[in-house]
Amino acid sequence: MQLTSLPAQPGRTHGAVTGLHVIADLYGCAVTSIFTDAARLEETCLTFVREAGLFDVGRLFHAFPGDGGVTGTVVLAESHLSVHTWPEHGFVSLDVYVCNYTSDNSAKARSLAERLIELFAPDERRVREVVR
Repeated sequence: MQLTSLPAQPGRTHGAVTGLHVIADLYGCAVTSIFTDAARLEETCLTFVREAGLFDVGRLFHAFPGDGGVTGTVVLAESHLSVHTWPEHGFVSLDVYVCNYTSDNSAKARSLAERLIELFAPDERRVREVVR
């Protein structure tokens, strides 16, 4: 199977549901217990999801042994949120993807991503938005 890349064309749906994917790589984060505490990170993510006006329909958070980080995913009615922490590097990767099926959820996606970025307090952030 060969994959083909198509240029993003905001406003053109080609019969598909449009959405926004916010992708963030966070460097030089202030490493706190939330980097290794899966339950606390899960609860924080769920709070931020609800405050953004989005709806969770499932989730899985896993803490790696020892001083390892956490990988977590929240399945949203609108799509998903995922977060991965590397405490040994002060690094976090996260993404928030929302579909705009019945309404434009782009502002909600941006709000959720920004809350998470603020939580990790990075020295450097690389944030991209992909219209899908």
